[in-house]
Amino acid sequence: MHLNTSLPNKKAMWIDCGIHAREWISPAFCLFFVHYSLSFYNVNTEMTQILDNMDFYVLPVMNPDGYKYTWTNRRMWRKNRSPQKGTSCIGVDLNRNFDANWCTTGASSNPCDETYCGSFPESEPESQAVANFLRSHKESIQIYLSIHSYSQMLIIPYSCSVDEAENYSELYEMVKTAADKIRRYYRNTYTYGAGAQIIYLAPGGSDDWAYNLGIKYSFTFELQDRGRYGFLLPPSHIQGACNEALITTLAKMYKSVGKCLYL
Repeated sequence: MHLNTSLPNKKAMWIDCGIHAREWISPAFCLFFVHYSLSFYNVNTEMTQILDNMDFYVLPVMNPDGYKYTWTNRRMWRKNRSPQKGTSCIGVDLNRNFDANWCTTGASSNPCDETYCGSFPESEPESQAVANFLRSHKESIQIYLSIHSYSQMLIIPYSCSVDEAENYSELYEMVKTAADKIRRYYRNTYTYGAGAQIIYLAPGGSDDWAYNLGIKYSFTFELQDRGRYGFLLPPSHIQGACNEALITTLAKMYKSVGKCLYL
């Protein structure tokens, strides 16, 4: 397979998975997405056009030590595994550790809590590495996508406040269209809208931080299911969950390809 890498000033898309350790369907989707993209290049016209005109940065597991811990010790662990000074409690919630209304309502300053925000923004090597990469590529990255579970939601900024994003109407229309496609093709229902409106305040999130950095197409997907299995989604549901996320991701990518050709 040969990808077209000759286009100057190619725009890009970022996808991260596994920021929360217990959300196993998230890393599964990142791997599914990479496999699908490579398998269908020069086979599927839409996929070929997207890959020819955009670069992709895919981080399959943003929280590797936490993820490993869910396999070896505690299946429902959420945070990373960094030691905290002055306490025996371990870990920081990486999705409360970015500088977007950091450690306000919806996050905790208690190291023993699951939503502990850390000692300062980007205190953790994982969030700092992602933030530094995005800062250094902010001119090219057109779309930011963070994959989570569970609850079946397509979330747009903001989650860190009740403020409305500058391009809220456009983002809302994009997630509405994606939810309609999932319902049409897979008979499943996804809620959509700004995080603070449809779920709860969640300051310090990577998606809001990326949006404020200037990546104006910033999304969080909460994959299957709605609570029957929760984080313990059976292997038999992996394909369906990934298909739903894929159709949503492709819709956003394809919409952006035209923009990327002229930006």
